[in-house]
Amino acid sequence: MSTTQPTGTDLNRLLHQGQQLLMPVPAASDWLTPIRERAAQAVASMPLPGRKDEAWRYTSLGFLELTEYRPLIDGSFDALQLADIEELLLTESEGDRLVFVNGHLAPELCMFCGKPDGVVVSALAGGLGEVAPAVRQYLGGIAEQQHVFSALNAALMSDGALVHVPGGVVVEKPIEILHISVVGMDEPGICHPRNLIVLEDGARAQIIERYCSLGDAAYFNNASIEVALGAGCELLHARSQEESANAQHLSDLQVRLGEDSRYRLILVALGGAWSRSDVRVTFEGEGAEAELDGLMLARDKQLNDVHLDIRHEVPHCTSRETFKGILDGKGRVVFDGRILVAQDAQKTDAQLSNDNLMLSRSAEVDTKPQLEIFADDVKCSHGTTVGELDSDMLFYLRSRGIPQAQATQMLCQGFAQEIIDRLPNAALRARASELLAARLMQTTV
Repeated sequence: MSTTQPTGTDLNRLLHQGQQLLMPVPAASDWLTPIRERAAQAVASMPLPGRKDEAWRYTSLGFLELTEYRPLIDGSFDALQLADIEELLLTESEGDRLVFVNGHLAPELCMFCGKPDGVVVSALAGGLGEVAPAVRQYLGGIAEQQHVFSALNAALMSDGALVHVPGGVVVEKPIEILHISVVGMDEPGICHPRNLIVLEDGARAQIIERYCSLGDAAYFNNASIEVALGAGCELLHARSQEESANAQHLSDLQVRLGEDSRYRLILVALGGAWSRSDVRVTFEGEGAEAELDGLMLARDKQLNDVHLDIRHEVPHCTSRETFKGILDGKGRVVFDGRILVAQDAQKTDAQLSNDNLMLSRSAEVDTKPQLEIFADDVKCSHGTTVGELDSDMLFYLRSRGIPQAQATQMLCQGFAQEIIDRLPNAALRARASELLAARLMQTTV
């Protein structure tokens, strides 16, 4: 029995099928058409990433050889009720909540609690008309099409979250964006959600972005997120990837920072059989600051990949990156952290660290922190560690009558807690801790 290799033709088939399902562009948003068309042309010309591409050297796309995906259509699970997703909801959620099922808004599952005048929290498909003049310069203009999957997303973007905060407005309550995948066991699906977050000068907001699933079906979530911060903005952005154990998850997050803006990202990636998070942060205004923290879990045969691309293009900016990985069984973690300091970016302060905890000798971690510095007045550093559990601490807990599996989980929780504690609310912190404990239990007992 021969195995079909993934080719450009296969991706073109996905492109063609997806285009047949795209909703017509409203007249007020007909400027979207050329964006989609240019991206579709890119899909046809861009190769599938392979091991010869440095950014994909450790990240195999072999699952594409074994799976034939179909586009997930709008309304395929319109009977889903709030009670069906109760276990996924945050108990302390007080702000607006957008819920997308298979990449499309599910209005009956959303919650709107009131927000300052002028703030837009809506589906991308339905919200562009009212704010198009303010956001059309951003949609598709922030994200660079780094590979064929980001081009595929741009060609097929039909829905996702739109958050627009006018200048000087403060949104006190977190805005939650919840993406839920519900896929039949017999037909793996693919969707391409696109989120756009724009804060005008002096605005402040908190975003909680989560990817979950009902059931353990296989599917491919190919997400793209664009973030634009004006001068003096502040954004706290929490991202939680809790996908099915059989899912593939690819997210492309690209952020542009204006003068004196502040961006903080907390990424917790615990799910998926194959997961990759690309994060690009570009400093475009002096005095901006970015703090990025992340936690990755890779259990038996699970791959969790994070690629950072931090671009200091202007002087007097600061970045901090702290990422931790926990590996068990035959799990694999890939961490590629790159900091680029341009020639004109004097007085840059950039620090990156990656620490990994190995619970099994069969696990594998590939970590590559990088500094590319073209300025001469900077303060930059990077470092990485790979180690096992502290045997003395483990012996201490065992000597107090704590079973091996429980002692291991306690030490892992302690290792991860630095990142989990930075999540913005108690319900999200509790959920992350519970998910980590439950998924560790599957391989440590």
